[in-house]
Amino acid sequence: MAEDATAEFARTLAAEIDEARDDPAVGLPSTEGLFTRIVINELEEIGHFEAAFDLPQEGRVGRSPFQISGYAIDEDAGHLTLFATHYLGDLPPRLVPASDLLKTAQRAGTYVAASIGGLADRLEPSNTEAGDLARSVAALGGRIDRFRIVVLTDGIAGGTLPAAIQSYGKAVELELYDIVRLHRVLGEGQTRADIDVDLVGLAGHRIACLPVASGAGHYEAYLAAFPGETLSRIYDRYGTRLLELNVRAFLGLSGRKSVNAELRRTLVDQPEMFLAFNNGVVATADEVLLQREGGAVFLTGLRGLQIVNGGQTTASLHRARRKDSIGLESVEVPVKIIRVTDGDLEEMVSSISRAANRQNTVQQADFSANDPFHREVETLANNAWLESGRGRWFYERARGSWLAAEQKASYRTTEQRLFREQTPKARRLGKLDLARYLSAWNGYPWRVAHGGQKNFQAFMQRRKEQSAPPPDATWFRHLIAITILYRSTERLVRTRKFPAYGANITAYLVAALGERTGGRIDFDLVWRHQRLSAELEALVTAWAPLVDEVLRASVGSRNPTEWFKKEDCWADVRTRLPALVDPLPPELRGTPVTGGTSTADQPAPGLNVADYDRIEECMRVPSSVWVATAEAGQRSGVLHFKLAGICMTLANYAAGGWSRRPSVKQAKHGLESVAKVRAAGLFDEDQREVG
Repeated sequence: MAEDATAEFARTLAAEIDEARDDPAVGLPSTEGLFTRIVINELEEIGHFEAAFDLPQEGRVGRSPFQISGYAIDEDAGHLTLFATHYLGDLPPRLVPASDLLKTAQRAGTYVAASIGGLADRLEPSNTEAGDLARSVAALGGRIDRFRIVVLTDGIAGGTLPAAIQSYGKAVELELYDIVRLHRVLGEGQTRADIDVDLVGLAGHRIACLPVASGAGHYEAYLAAFPGETLSRIYDRYGTRLLELNVRAFLGLSGRKSVNAELRRTLVDQPEMFLAFNNGVVATADEVLLQREGGAVFLTGLRGLQIVNGGQTTASLHRARRKDSIGLESVEVPVKIIRVTDGDLEEMVSSISRAANRQNTVQQADFSANDPFHREVETLANNAWLESGRGRWFYERARGSWLAAEQKASYRTTEQRLFREQTPKARRLGKLDLARYLSAWNGYPWRVAHGGQKNFQAFMQRRKEQSAPPPDATWFRHLIAITILYRSTERLVRTRKFPAYGANITAYLVAALGERTGGRIDFDLVWRHQRLSAELEALVTAWAPLVDEVLRASVGSRNPTEWFKKEDCWADVRTRLPALVDPLPPELRGTPVTGGTSTADQPAPGLNVADYDRIEECMRVPSSVWVATAEAGQRSGVLHFKLAGICMTLANYAAGGWSRRPSVKQAKHGLESVAKVRAAGLFDEDQREVG
């Protein structure tokens, strides 16, 4: 049965590759490249990797061939992951000798030697993503703290790979994802089952523990003190996969009031007191490996480990060791491990999470497994039918839910055909997609450049900090319009065949449109037609090389891939964006309808480039100026109270980072009000109120 399930997963994956090959927006040259891109993206989606990208490269160093298919690099931490693909294209999957897979890994290892030997200088043109990667690897050189090669294959491994190899003086970790493992982690969704922690290997010794029997007999519990170094290494290897069932995202170490900042102070000033000061970690495990010696009990391994409470503690330790070079030799962390023996693990974890987190101020939105926001979007998608009434979009709140829904419909041929007609894959939208599209549109293209998982975490954190209202039907239609805009931009950018940075050009181009229009396009028009107008597509096509030029000009002597991830990059780029020209596309010629669906096929003509210029100028005025304008203008009688009210509204918009954009009328009246107050001499040069 397991073999049949793996073969079926392989057929499904092959069908997805075939479908992508037929999509003109994909623009990849090979089936192997499509396999690599799909697998890397899906592994990133479930948290196995962060900021991973496909990038095929091959060549020779002397007589030694090198070849990679992708990478993930963290220059701050000195981490380098190279992907190496061994693609067969056979159905059903066949065995691949482990020796062949090892050769694939070794060719990826040779890439590092090629990069250090000046590979970037031999790449034409030199300003490509491949050149940037080669230069980054060369710059890291001996500073690579962790070097890992991940072998991807659609075959069945005929043996295991060694845990590590030596490659040009570097110890290189090897990791293998064959079709069996891909089925386990992607097809069955058993992410935690793929976590097998060797505590002896990581800590160098067994960890003493105290078994505690539960009176009810539904679980086993173990109390232990883990070395901080060991907990950090566990997180280093498995990352956010450890937090799959966790309720809280890591919120970072910045900020005086941050609980994580307090953790850092303890690590720096009083590391030996960490166990006394910290509440520790609560974890679950599918299997607990023990050794008994005399009357003592020792932990040797944990399978299916999940951190239920204490994710911030774990991530803080990891960051302190890796990024801040803080020693953890004196740090001990209290750890409680629970193994459910009788009952539902998911239900038990949910209960543990709620109970363990009552000690802290945890908002409902912190519960990532069942976030109300994503449930609302899923409900809206199920109920938002297209204008024709014959189709809708599918929001994949849980990974694999589209496939599960299709399989459920497949029991009857008519139902399966209806499902595919109503919700084709082209109208499937996932959580990472949603975060990417909205982040770019709302002016965070630099966040998009960090990759799917990191951008998603930042997006959810912004929603919480801004206390964003729950989504409604209008919001959902706007989301789909932005989705159509982003995907159309991707397609149009790919048709231009830029030598590099197509994904960054797309994100920054969408952000540029949001910036230049003040975010005020006719979303309902796009929703009704489910496509962009020919005029808007022409505008996007014309802007693509201009945005590419602006991005390259902003780079200077920096590494482009890293620069595009900086907020300063967007701050620079947004000052020299392409200009709108009349006549505007129909999506930009009228004020969008708020709170309902417009009935006309095109918005009423009336808006022009000057209107959008005023909106953009308005959004450059800081909140403090709007407040001062309102107060000084109304007190002196220069402004009517209604104009002062508009200025205060704009002050609130500015304070909120312009997550709400001004209307044409608001921008016009606001700018006129600022001009009046300045002309009356009520501001000094520093915009302070006079008198």
